[in-house]
Amino acid sequence: MAGALGIEGAVALTGVLLVLAAVPLGLLLVLRGAAMMTDAISHAVVLGIVLVWMATGIVSGPVQIAGAAAAGLGCVLLAQALGRARLIRTDAATGLAFSAFFALGVLLINLNAGNVHIDADTVLLGEIGLVWLNTLPLGGAEVPVAVVALGAMAVLNGLFVALLWKELKVATFDPALAAALGFAPGALGLATLALLSATAVSAFDAVGVVLFVAMTVCPAASALVLTDRLGRALVIALACGLGAVLAGLALALRWDVSIGGMMASTSAAIFALALLLAPGRGVLARALSAVGRRADEDCRALVAHLHTHQSGPEAAEETAERALREHLRWAPERAHRAVLRGLDRGLIRREGVFLRLTEKGAAEARAIFAPWARGRAAETRGAGG
Repeated sequence: MAGALGIEGAVALTGVLLVLAAVPLGLLLVLRGAAMMTDAISHAVVLGIVLVWMATGIVSGPVQIAGAAAAGLGCVLLAQALGRARLIRTDAATGLAFSAFFALGVLLINLNAGNVHIDADTVLLGEIGLVWLNTLPLGGAEVPVAVVALGAMAVLNGLFVALLWKELKVATFDPALAAALGFAPGALGLATLALLSATAVSAFDAVGVVLFVAMTVCPAASALVLTDRLGRALVIALACGLGAVLAGLALALRWDVSIGGMMASTSAAIFALALLLAPGRGVLARALSAVGRRADEDCRALVAHLHTHQSGPEAAEETAERALREHLRWAPERAHRAVLRGLDRGLIRREGVFLRLTEKGAAEARAIFAPWARGRAAETRGAGG
């Protein structure tokens, strides 16, 4: 299979399977505000990997995955226990637990695994570009080990999310309701983290911690910026992850840089674009909305100004557009924008160089001054009483 796919095909397939395995679980964790657990687990499983090797001599396969997953789950349980003790904050407890597990794992590697193919750099960085070198015979073809491991986790995680979709959704958004309905949100949370641990160790040899964390968190975060619907968010997150993998591979080959690093960078770039361009809630949309709100506020100020000075000896001077610049001390661009907004909304009209309120503008002015007029009337009644 590795030969049939070619090197680039094997790398792309590995990345695609990583996305399919990691994104559904990552979306649930990001929604729960527990994205940090991804990084914690991805470091903590190092201890599980080396402990399983020290006990059994096994460096891959189901036993290794189970042992590493147990270490990741143990790290989470330790962090939760420290948080419940109320001696330190939950985020500090998480950082303490995963750094302790990771440090102990690296120490045991340095002390006991000097001549074995287990090292901290491989675990952290991996090398997805070399997945085609590590294969096993399957169905008469040589299949990359990473493809088999991540394919199995993609199927397992997909079945978990699909079969328990309703329960996971309720447990994510309303744990109390989930508990009342008998959905066992605590058990669902632990199952999610256990599967994430298993996925992490399945991905390590091929992709390392950095790409695993990026593909677990970034696509989910991108999707949640773009939509509030969970089902739609899952589809968008998968699309973002797959796009990051394929675009990252193409760019890495074009620029001759690290494939895993470029995939992770591309996933972060997609998030940045989503954050910038998301309709209604992105940085650009918010900036434009703020500009629009300021123009509306200036337009209301213009209407109030014209209403106040529409009659009397100062009317000729105060209702000219230059008065906005000279008396209200508005910059020319700001004054021009307020006048255009008033004209567009039909609140004012031009009469030569002067600005006049329309009937709609007069009604707007009365609405603006109504609270002030009611307050003055109440003060007058109070003084008279």
